[in-house]
Amino acid sequence: CFDCGQDFHGAVSLALGWACWKTYVGRPEANEQRCLAMGVLGDVLSQSSQPAEALPVLEANLVLMRRNFSHDEQAILIAQSNLASLLEALARHEESLVLKREVFARCTATLGASHEQTISTGLNVSSSLYNLELWDEAISLARELLPPARSMGADQHLTLCLSQNLAMALRDNPESTRGDLRFNTRGVDATQF
Repeated sequence: CFDCGQDFHGAVSLALGWACWKTYVGRPEANEQRCLAMGVLGDVLSQSSQPAEALPVLEANLVLMRRNFSHDEQAILIAQSNLASLLEALARHEESLVLKREVFARCTATLGASHEQTISTGLNVSSSLYNLELWDEAISLARELLPPARSMGADQHLTLCLSQNLAMALRDNPESTRGDLRFNTRGVDATQF
């Protein structure tokens, strides 16, 4: 809002998303503003409790971004991340994990393993692995990501979230040994993992 500084939400956000799309829909398919408007519409649909309506919009947006803006890797990664989040919200966890793995791999290759965005996308993968009860992979990835996350600070949000994912995966993994669980309970200080 221009008066109070808060983000638009609910019906106002949805109306603005549709207005944005209607403003640019008449432009050619390869027009950047048209593609961005489609992404905005997909985002507001998914945030306004209409995820089923958002799915074809975000899928089409990703296809258009790949076709017309293959040189803009960051824009494609954002479109993939948005679609992966929506698939997660629709309980299509396996499909979401595939996209999240792609985003993480590209971030690792282009930005490096210790970049904040890479760690953040790795956290998304770790969370999906946990939700799918792929304990060993979730534990391994969280342990791999924790050292670079710790370098940003022990009390940094990503460090704490990765530590929490690791602790929950160790706790919920039926194959965890007593030693793993003991280490987990002693490791309340998340940075000790």
